[in-house]
Amino acid sequence: MSFHAGNRRQNIFREHRDYQRYLEFLKEYKVRYRFSVYAYALMPNHIHLLVEVGETPVSRVMQALLFRYTRNFNIKYRKTGHLFEGRYKAILCEKDSYLLELSAYVHLNPVRAGLAENPTDYRWTSYRTYLTGESDDLVDTQHVLIQFSRKTRDAIREYDRFVKDRIDQGHVGEFYELKDQRFLGEDEFVEEVRRGLNEKLPSVYDITVAEIASKVSSVLGIPLDSIYSTNRNRNGALGRAVVGYLGRRVCGHQVNAVAGHFRRDPVAISLGMKKLEGRLRGERTLREAMEKIEKALTRDRRPKYLFTYA
Repeated sequence: MSFHAGNRRQNIFREHRDYQRYLEFLKEYKVRYRFSVYAYALMPNHIHLLVEVGETPVSRVMQALLFRYTRNFNIKYRKTGHLFEGRYKAILCEKDSYLLELSAYVHLNPVRAGLAENPTDYRWTSYRTYLTGESDDLVDTQHVLIQFSRKTRDAIREYDRFVKDRIDQGHVGEFYELKDQRFLGEDEFVEEVRRGLNEKLPSVYDITVAEIASKVSSVLGIPLDSIYSTNRNRNGALGRAVVGYLGRRVCGHQVNAVAGHFRRDPVAISLGMKKLEGRLRGERTLREAMEKIEKALTRDRRPKYLFTYA
C-alpha cells in the first residue's frame, strides 16, 4: 500500500480531467510493470493506492507514475517544481490478513474527509467498481470478493456491508499513517520479510523493568534492595543506570517509566545512563557484563517489531 501527498498539502487534482489523467497513467503502468491494483482513492491533495507488485520494485513503479503525472500537471497549469512530497509512504502488508481491512479503509477515505456521506457517493475511488462485481482494466476485485462468497451477487452484498459497517470507525493509525516502518502484519510475516531483505528491523522485547532489575542484580552482584533504595548508594545508582540503559535499548522503555518504577527523579536516571555510556567505552569488563545481561534477558523471547505512527 502506498500514500502520496501533495507538496505542502497543495491540491494535486484541480478538475475532473486531472483525476481521469492520473487513472489513465496508472492503467498504462499497470500493463507495463505487471502489478495488481486492489483499491485506490484519489483525494484532492493526496492519493491512496493498494497494490501488489510483481518483479518490478514498487519504488520504480511509483517514481515513474508520479514523475509522469507531475510533468503533465506542470505543463497544463504552467507550474514548475515538485507537485508531490519528497517521498511517498509505502507499507508492505501481509496480504491475507490485512487486505480486506485495508481495502475498506482506502474506500472510506472520502467519508472520513467529509467529502461524501457514503462511499458510493464519491466518484474517484475503486468502490463503484467493486459494486459491479467485475474487474475492469484497472481494478482487480476478484481476490477481495471471493473471500466473501463464490457467488458474485452475494459477495458484492457482503463486501458492501463490510465496508459500510466501518464508516463510524474513523481513522485507524495502525493501517496507514506510518512514518518509518514499512511492514504491516504479524511478527512471523515481518521476520520472513526481514530475512528476505537481509536487513535488521527495529524491534523491542516485552520485558518489564522489574525483570530487568532482577537480572542486573544477579549478574552484577548488586543487591536488589540497593537498586530500589532511595538512599544515595553508588552501587544502587549504577544498577538503576544499567536498568535504564538496557530498558531503553532492549525494550524501548522511556526514562520516565524507569524513573517512575524506582520512584526516582528522571533527571538523575538520565544522568546515570550518560555516565554509564561513558564508562562502557573504556571498560571492557563492564561491556561484557552488559552483553551477558542482554543475552540472558532476550534468550528464548520473540522480538516485537516497531510500528511508528504519524
